[in-house]
Amino acid sequence: MELNQEKAYDVLQVCLLAGKIMLMSGAETYRVEDTMSRIAAASGISQSHSFVTPTAIIFSLDGVELTKLIRISERSTDLSKVDRVNSISRQISNRTLSIQLAYEQLKKIESEDNAYPLWLQVLAAAVSSGCFVIIFLGSWMDFLPACVAGGLGYISTLYVHRVVKVRFFSEFVASFIIGITAYSTVQAGLGQQLDKIIIGSVMPLVPGLAITHALRDLMAGHLFSGVTKGAEAFLTSLAIGAGIAIVLTVF
Repeated sequence: MELNQEKAYDVLQVCLLAGKIMLMSGAETYRVEDTMSRIAAASGISQSHSFVTPTAIIFSLDGVELTKLIRISERSTDLSKVDRVNSISRQISNRTLSIQLAYEQLKKIESEDNAYPLWLQVLAAAVSSGCFVIIFLGSWMDFLPACVAGGLGYISTLYVHRVVKVRFFSEFVASFIIGITAYSTVQAGLGQQLDKIIIGSVMPLVPGLAITHALRDLMAGHLFSGVTKGAEAFLTSLAIGAGIAIVLTVF
């Protein structure tokens, strides 16, 4: 299938937009590259080349001399968007969706904000913190203190990150607040096991998804992205540990 320059540019735009949405929504590097390559192949371009990192995407098409780079400044976790982009990619591969309609649908997905309300996020973090205490064989007396500490830690992460765009600092402050809250509840007689309360409360902050993506990218041969995401997870863990360590050292 021969493609003119205009049609090739449309394909390039769809591939980059799909990759951008997936990467910003928490998809693995190899999944992003595979999706872009499948869209290009289904559009009649058998050879395409991509270089994806957590902060940038470079994509080019053979035969039409098109190459473009886009920057990724914000990343979150929205697996719903990842699934919807994958669905669009499958429709393109099955020839049931045109490139033009796919681009319109992708733009709509990009503009949507599917995040849960703030109060629901905090409530989920609080309840999960208490549940983790029970999972780690803590007592039911520590359930409520962990809920309070976990909720305060999570909401402080969100607000501090809005002021200071440094993830390390927001997670450090959150873990420090968790440590102070947990220590205060134990001293007031509202909790029993300080270690179980702290462990349960920091679980919503633990970069489990980043660690999983780092390992999957490394196993898939994407060494640069794997090491980068691993370093990001390490810094997050260091921030959490440093905040708790300061509280335990001082008190």
